[in-house]
Amino acid sequence: MSNLVLILIGVSGGLIVGSGIVAFLTVLDLIPRLTQITKASPYILYFQWAVVSGATCFTVIDLFNLHMDLGNVWTILPGIFTGLFVGLLAAALTEVLNVIPILIKRLHMYEYLPAFIAALAFGKMAGSLFHWLIYLK
Repeated sequence: MSNLVLILIGVSGGLIVGSGIVAFLTVLDLIPRLTQITKASPYILYFQWAVVSGATCFTVIDLFNLHMDLGNVWTILPGIFTGLFVGLLAAALTEVLNVIPILIKRLHMYEYLPAFIAALAFGKMAGSLFHWLIYLK
């Protein structure tokens, strides 16, 4: 009986979290905007399948506690794709929410826009490198 309750709670929690993510991606129109920014609109179906496949694969990996000993060199490839996805998703989110234009307008920093965007990118890169190379050791 307790196993049935645990299964019900797990499935319910998964459905709630999954629905929240789908609502987030749908309401903010992130995938179509991401394909528009990258000028890859004809490939929108591939973007959608990549998100669904990635979520499904990593759910299965997490659920069954699978480990892949790829070695240091082969671990770079998934890290690059994960970083690209998170970076592009964050860029699309800021684009949709107009965070950068509002900030530039309020701070009167029109001439510093390229430097501001470069600082954001280098700050993200430095933070990621610190996290992976120093903090996790």
